[in-house]
Amino acid sequence: MKAAFFFLTCLLMGISMPCIIQKSYAYSLKMLHGALPEHIEGWAAEPGDRFFDDKTIFDYINGAGEVYRAYNMLKCLSRRYINPHGPPIVLDIFHMGSSEDAFGVFTHDQDGEAIQIGQDGLYQHGWLRFWKDRFFVSIYAEEETAAAQRSVKELGKAVASLITVQGSKPEILKLLPLEGLKPRSLRYLHNHVVLNYHFYLSNENVLNLGPRTDAVLAEYQRGEEFARLLLVLYPNERETTKAYACFLRHYLPEADAKGEVVQLENGKWSGAAVKGKLLAAVFDAYSRGLGEKLLREIMETSAQD
Repeated sequence: MKAAFFFLTCLLMGISMPCIIQKSYAYSLKMLHGALPEHIEGWAAEPGDRFFDDKTIFDYINGAGEVYRAYNMLKCLSRRYINPHGPPIVLDIFHMGSSEDAFGVFTHDQDGEAIQIGQDGLYQHGWLRFWKDRFFVSIYAEEETAAAQRSVKELGKAVASLITVQGSKPEILKLLPLEGLKPRSLRYLHNHVVLNYHFYLSNENVLNLGPRTDAVLAEYQRGEEFARLLLVLYPNERETTKAYACFLRHYLPEADAKGEVVQLENGKWSGAAVKGKLLAAVFDAYSRGLGEKLLREIMETSAQD
């Protein structure tokens, strides 16, 4: 009832929908902040929790701030837990624009051991991270000890239990062929800079990626053969056609207008295809046959949808 009243009030006052969304998200992060545990085993929350937005995030994590902005970060809450006999433990909770973007930030680094905390929890060398609903949660001990490891995991469980809603993964993932898919290779993104981090394509944004596009990069291993597959969903067919022509012109000039799979200077095969609002591109395929097969499977799947 309170949420409905808040939305109605905003509408009557002429406040735009983005403002409504941002205020409601910030409010939920504030509620989560108020419920966080003050103590975890021998660790106690240090006074002075900090909050950052999409601009001030660079004051906190300058090197990686752009990654979070690329996934529509709204707020970040940072808290330190201290123990006179152990290393500090740092809790960062990022409130993203959607559960899909929370998942996207999580896919930026999927190394580590799977752990049943939050959604798709991973643990590696004192660092626990997971996503849940619109939140990406990172907890790390500045030095890994047995006690710190236990406390990091206990804190993770406590935070995950406070987020009562499960998040949805991006719909575009459903278009990926399952045979040979390497799940840990999935990277969901909107930004060509993030794409270049995982697979360098070009300094230029040759695929016209942006906030209104959804993209997923994945690796495939079928027998002895390997390939990368990139799918991009555009807002409309006109933008898909425009991006397709730009991509062929700058990256695959050897291909004809149909984007046939061609062999590049590195001896591997690349190609592209479009259907409706979807663009699919294959990179580094070990054979022409594998590249063509992946593109054909994608086109058939998208036709069914």
